[in-house]
Amino acid sequence: MKTYQEMSSELEKLAAHNERLVAGLRAARAQIVELKGDLERVGDPPNAYATFLRRTEGTTIDVLHNGRRLRVATSAKLDLEALRPGALLRLNEALAAVEHVAEPEDSGSLVVVQEQLADGRIIVAVTQDDVRVLGRGGELGEELLHPGDHVLADLKAALVRERIERAEITDLVLEQVPDTSFAQIGGLRDQIETIRDAVELPFLQQDLFREYGLRPPKGVLLYGPPGCGKTMIARAVAHELALRSAEAAGVSVEEALAQSSFLNVKGPELLNKYVGETERSIRLVFERARERASSGHPVVVFFDEMESLFRTRGTGVSSDVETTIVPQLLAEIDGVESLENVIVIGASNREDMIDPAILRPGRLDVKIRVRRPDAEAAREILGIYLDPAVPVREGREVLLDRTVELIYEDGPATEFVRLVYSDGGEETLHLRDFTSGAVLRNIVDRAKKFAVKDHLAHGTAGLTLAHVEAAVEAEFMENEDLPAGAHAEDWARISGRRGRRVDRVIPLRRAASAEAGSDD
Repeated sequence: MKTYQEMSSELEKLAAHNERLVAGLRAARAQIVELKGDLERVGDPPNAYATFLRRTEGTTIDVLHNGRRLRVATSAKLDLEALRPGALLRLNEALAAVEHVAEPEDSGSLVVVQEQLADGRIIVAVTQDDVRVLGRGGELGEELLHPGDHVLADLKAALVRERIERAEITDLVLEQVPDTSFAQIGGLRDQIETIRDAVELPFLQQDLFREYGLRPPKGVLLYGPPGCGKTMIARAVAHELALRSAEAAGVSVEEALAQSSFLNVKGPELLNKYVGETERSIRLVFERARERASSGHPVVVFFDEMESLFRTRGTGVSSDVETTIVPQLLAEIDGVESLENVIVIGASNREDMIDPAILRPGRLDVKIRVRRPDAEAAREILGIYLDPAVPVREGREVLLDRTVELIYEDGPATEFVRLVYSDGGEETLHLRDFTSGAVLRNIVDRAKKFAVKDHLAHGTAGLTLAHVEAAVEAEFMENEDLPAGAHAEDWARISGRRGRRVDRVIPLRRAASAEAGSDD
C-alpha cells in the first residue's frame, strides 16, 4: 500500500502534466483562431478602386473603374461632401463605394498647360497633335495655372491632379537678387553712371519721364573683352535697383530684395536639340519675369554670353537654330504683352555675332562698351582686392603703385606679341593690352597665396614687393601660349584694328625667354 508521501508526489506530477496539457490546448486554440482568420481573409472577395468623377442625385456617384464610367451606390459611412473630383475610392464586391482612400494617386501623365479657361477648365497639350480640355481634381483646387506649366493629369478621367514644379527653368535662372554693389566694382565709373541713367532713372522718376514723353529703355547691352566686369555690372544693377525701389516705396531693404528678382539666364544651357523647346524656354523666362514684375517691383533678365543664343540669322553656322530663337526674343521684347518693370540686360564679348535686329533702338536701346582698365582704373581695382584688412609688410600704397608699374610700364620687358598686317604695317601689343579686372584679381590672389606660403615656411606675415612681382610674372607666364593658339584674324579685334587684316602673329615673350636661355 502506497504511503501518503508517494501519493502526494504522484499528484504533483499529474498536476504539472495537466498544466502542460492546458497550455498546449490554449496554444492550439490560438493557432486555430489565427488560421481561421487567415482563411476568412483569403476567402474575401477582392476590392476594386475607382476614381471619383462627380456626385449625382441622392446617394449615388459617378466613378471611373477600369476605364469605364459607372454610377455606383455609396456606403452610409462615406462622407460625400468631402469628395473632390479625382479622389480615390474603394469599392466592395458589389461595386459600391465604401471608403475614401486618404492617399491620392501620385502618378499619371505629365502634360503642358496651354490655357486656363474662365470656368476653371484647362487646355493642355498631351503631344504636338493631341490637345485636350481637362477638369480640375485632386489637390489642385483653385490654383492659377499659366501657359507652359507642367501638370500631372489622369487622361482617362479627364482631370488635372496637381501642378508639377520642374527644374528645367529653375535650373536655368537665378531668381535671388545678388548682393553685389557698385562699390565693389572698380575702374568703371563712366559705364556705371551710364547704366544707372538708363535703368534707375526711368524706374525711380516715372512721373518725370511721362511728363517729358520719354519711354524707358527696354534693354541694355554690355560688350567688351572678357573678364572686365560686364556680369558684375548686371548683378550690381539688380541690387542697386532693389535698394532704390525700397527707398522710393518706404519699405525695408530685406523686403525689397525678397520681392525683386534677377533672372540670370544661362544661355548655352537654354539650348535644346528638340524643335521649339528653346523658344518655349525663352517664353517661360519672360512669363516668369512679367509675373514677378506685376507687383510693381523691378525684375532684371540677364543674358550672359548673348551671342551663344542670338546669333545673326542666315550665317549658315551650326544648324541655323537662331532663325527661330531670335524672333522669339524679339516677340518677347516688343510684343503685345508689355515688359513693365522688366529690364533686359545682355552681355557679350562678341557683339559682332549678335543679330542686328536685337541691337536696334527700341530693343536693346543702350549699348555700353566695357573697356580694358587703364593704369588708373587698374589701381582702383587692385585697391578693392588688396584692401586695408590684408596684412602687408610694406606700405599698401607702395604695393599698389609697384603692381601697376609692372603691368603698365612701356618697355621691352612688357612686350607680349607683334602683329604683322597685310598692308605691311606692324604693331606691338604689351601686357597691359591683355589686362582685365579678372586678371588683376588673380594677380592679387596669387600674391596672397605666396604670402601665406612664406608665412608657413618662415613665420613672417604680410605681403611684400617680392610677392607682388612674382604674382605678376606668374600670371603672364601662364598666357605665353596664347598668341600661338589664337587665330590671326582674332588679333585684329584685340588690337582694335578691325579694318586691318592680321597676316602673322609673333609671340615676343617666348622669343625673349628663348634668347635669355641661350645666353645662359
